[in-house]
Amino acid sequence: MRGRAAVVLLVAAGLLLPLAGAYPVFLMKVLCFALFASAFNLQLGYAGLLSLGHAAFFGMAGYVAGHAIKAWGWPPELAILLAVAWSAAIGWIFGSIAIRRRGIYFAMVTLALAQMLYFFCVQAKFTGAEDGLQGIPRGKLFGILDLASDLTMYYVVFAVFVSGIAMIHRIVKSPFGQVLLAIRENEARVRSLGYDVERFKLLVMVLSAALAGLAGATKAVALGFATLIDVHWHMSGEVVLMTLIGGMGTVLGPSVGAMVVVGLESTLSDKVGSWVTTIMGGLFMLCVLLFRRGVVGEIAARLRSQNESP
Repeated sequence: MRGRAAVVLLVAAGLLLPLAGAYPVFLMKVLCFALFASAFNLQLGYAGLLSLGHAAFFGMAGYVAGHAIKAWGWPPELAILLAVAWSAAIGWIFGSIAIRRRGIYFAMVTLALAQMLYFFCVQAKFTGAEDGLQGIPRGKLFGILDLASDLTMYYVVFAVFVSGIAMIHRIVKSPFGQVLLAIRENEARVRSLGYDVERFKLLVMVLSAALAGLAGATKAVALGFATLIDVHWHMSGEVVLMTLIGGMGTVLGPSVGAMVVVGLESTLSDKVGSWVTTIMGGLFMLCVLLFRRGVVGEIAARLRSQNESP
């Protein structure tokens, strides 16, 4: 009941925030990064697969969706679907190569593959190289809903975010999700029970990449640009930070982490400049020392301990 009440309150807050005076463009950015972090958490928090190349799915989806809209004249819904399919395909390629390794070796393989894609984006003409892909028109959703209004665009992004989180929740609560948890805890035991561990790992990588692509494509449409920052390895590091601060292995934790990181970066970047990186590093250290489960993870653990105590 507490969980359902919290979900209802969060959805209500998401619907009312722009009406209460919050800046819709900033809220759209937070929601896109929250979905991105949640997609990453599906792979790390539930399957135990640390990827350092998730920016490849996020950033490339933005380029694909933006190019499809700007150069080919596609409607936003088809462009986003194309970007999601593209990210899923890249996730399958990355997964087919990386799942042959474990631990830090798996992480380094994903990082190397993502950097190869980054240098492709630097050289490709359709990405705009260092200038990025600018001036992406929002268009009309399904040919009816004009997305030129920031408020209208916000509610579309919010609907995409809620749908993505609902899908992730359904995945982790399904038998497939329970197998992922078992793989994270004891892969050898799962293998001994007859499960094809590599197939489960590959599938969760594809799902995580597709959802990350959904976040990246939606961000490109909402903000009107796609840049190299989104595909750089720094972005992969930031999504790890968001997930760990919010709470790895929780449904809402990465969203909280994204809100903290994006909010601090937006607030402090103009005041302290490059020192914002140092502040984020200190925040990460503080979280590791005091909130090892993350903000949401610690809250959930304390609630469970209160319920179990006589």
